[in-house]
Amino acid sequence: MIGPHHACAIVGLDEAELVAVADVNPDRAEKLASEFCCPHYTSLEWMLAGSDLEAVCICTPSGMHAEDAAVALGAGKHVVIEKPVDVALGATNRLLGVQRAAGRKVAVISQHRFDPATLAVRDAVRDRRFGRLTSGSAEVRWWRSQAYYDSGGWRGTWRVDGGGALINQSIHSVDLLQWLMGPVVEVTAYTGLLAHERIQVEDTAVAILKFEGGSLGTIVATTAAYPGLTARIAIHGDRGSAVIDDDELVYFHAAGTGGERDAYGGGENQAARIVQRYGAERARGGAGSDPSNLSMAHRDQIQDFIEAVREDREPSVNLEEGRKPLEIISAIYESARTGRAVSIEVRDRNG
Repeated sequence: MIGPHHACAIVGLDEAELVAVADVNPDRAEKLASEFCCPHYTSLEWMLAGSDLEAVCICTPSGMHAEDAAVALGAGKHVVIEKPVDVALGATNRLLGVQRAAGRKVAVISQHRFDPATLAVRDAVRDRRFGRLTSGSAEVRWWRSQAYYDSGGWRGTWRVDGGGALINQSIHSVDLLQWLMGPVVEVTAYTGLLAHERIQVEDTAVAILKFEGGSLGTIVATTAAYPGLTARIAIHGDRGSAVIDDDELVYFHAAGTGGERDAYGGGENQAARIVQRYGAERARGGAGSDPSNLSMAHRDQIQDFIEAVREDREPSVNLEEGRKPLEIISAIYESARTGRAVSIEVRDRNG
């Protein structure tokens, strides 16, 4: 379902043109192509050979991402990869080498970094308006039916899906948490399969995090919370807090002094004023119960990718950035499997 979403995002941009689609299922390829009036192919290789294109969006199952991206890079194309980069860190590391050799741009989808609510909180963290960060949490309490997992042979498998509720539904929240709070250096976790059958992976995961700056955090990720609630990010410091719920800034308070107190309203919830300042529109309903109910923040990220290609700069969420949440999730799975805390090496302190 994510391929058509990318197609909608592309055609909504003045600086982009959707020129071809490819799917190994001929009926799906033809259906999407007819909707957007473009040629269709039944393999990536045929599309690369048969179409005059500059960039490719990889929307295949997760375990195929790095391999497909490498094929596109080898053909001299720039690449956008739907989350996650891949299901394995090794594949991601190899892809970094392929990208360096190809000299092309690669972006990894983390569209909620472009939401006004996230940008407002990120700016506040950078300006130390919350003081010293003390704790943060990511909660994705969603529901997916058994029919959802039965709908595709790759869903709920380690080899292709890479995991369950954590890597599939919650990777965006994991990414936002580490982007706002800073690098994660240690995790302790538990996972379980509690409400579904015939899948290899977890439908519930909990983790305790230690961040590089000394703050602590938690992650709750589940597709077993009927009927499906919200995705929620909370950031706390000794001078303020913020809460993002289903992509909306629902709480924001930063203690000010002097003019700042007047500007932000003292001790009240300042979210409405911050939202107005960042020009946010209310996001339509989240994907807690319906996986097809997605925002169009993809459009903002693809626009950033286009600008990166034209300006010869790195996309805002490049391969190194896309690797970070995958590394955290891999450590959570390892901790749950071994029953031990897992340390994470901080690779890039300037990301």
